[in-house]
Amino acid sequence: MINRIIIDGDACPVTDDVIRITQHTSISVLIIRSVNHFSLTEYPDYVSTIYVDHGADSADFRIVKLTKPDDIVVTQDYGLASLLLNKAQHVIHHKGYAYTTNNIEQLLTQRHISAQVRQQGGRTKGPKKLTQEDHKVFSEFLLQLIKKDNVSK
Repeated sequence: MINRIIIDGDACPVTDDVIRITQHTSISVLIIRSVNHFSLTEYPDYVSTIYVDHGADSADFRIVKLTKPDDIVVTQDYGLASLLLNKAQHVIHHKGYAYTTNNIEQLLTQRHISAQVRQQGGRTKGPKKLTQEDHKVFSEFLLQLIKKDNVSK
């Protein structure tokens, strides 16, 4: 049974969606953020935030350390996702898909190629701004994961 959703919160555009979806469930939400992304936003009692040092990958290391088998982790970081595939029940992207052993290699390869292009002075496209349709796709995907898990247990 899914007990918690952990959000890689430094740049997660679906944090509010996760909080809304879990509002009337027994699922808690944990947001891990760098102190550089400090927020005064007040969240409901079932949502907590942990701030970590601003060092490279500090949030990622904390997420890996805290993740348990019954968690869902929301991240757009392919490297972090690859570390969590065998640790969390579900590792998902904010575009509404799951990271799997079948797709992670391709995603990491694409990331590596883009980094090489940038190192050589080239330019690569950044992620597109999330649309209302993207929010809808993510929300439906997360709801299906939660419903599927509750039915199968």
